Amino acid sequence: MVQMQEIMEMSVAERILMIEKIWDSIDHDNIETPASHQQELDKRLARFERGETAFFSWADIKKELSASK
Repeated sequence: MVQMQEIMEMSVAERILMIEKIWDSIDHDNIETPASHQQELDKRLARFERGETAFFSWADIKKELSASK
């Protein structure tokens, strides 16, 4: 097992790679979605299906944020 001291001695890039490897090792099909999260997802999907949701590209968001400075 890796000790905390060993982790802290790693570079940021090494720690990020470790996190990615841990995340990829998880069987995501066996993670249960909390009921509150599922309710929010259902609510957002319903808004999308009714045409009430607008989508923005990351480029548009960055442009708007830059303009508001």
